[in-house]
Amino acid sequence: MSKQESAARGRNDSDGCCPALLTAPLDEVQAVEVAKVFKALGDPVRLRLLSMIASRAGGEVCVCDLTPAFDLSQPTISHHLKLLRQAGLIDSERRGTWVYYRLLPEMTDRLAAILTRPAGQPLPVATPVGGTS
Repeated sequence: MSKQESAARGRNDSDGCCPALLTAPLDEVQAVEVAKVFKALGDPVRLRLLSMIASRAGGEVCVCDLTPAFDLSQPTISHHLKLLRQAGLIDSERRGTWVYYRLLPEMTDRLAAILTRPAGQPLPVATPVGGTS
């Protein structure tokens, strides 16, 4: 598909994977996929965990460094990390007894692309409910 065809279908030119939410409606499959990611981000603990992982110098953090930041048990933190991993936001690697987590920037980039309005283009004009006013 050419860039023109992609743009005409409301697809993001940078990766060709998904429409920008502000320029074209998502289809049902895309909406389900994106909703899973937003659901994972919809919890304050998971949002904090993602932020802690993403902002860590060196790009990764041990679960042993994440758990003390919360008044939650280690199994609860592991459950939240599992949901972030299932949403495609983070990945993990076991090293001995510890698990290290890192951000998967592809997914955060995809979310940014979905929520980005093309520069210089206004939002569609709202039509009053029930026709003209």
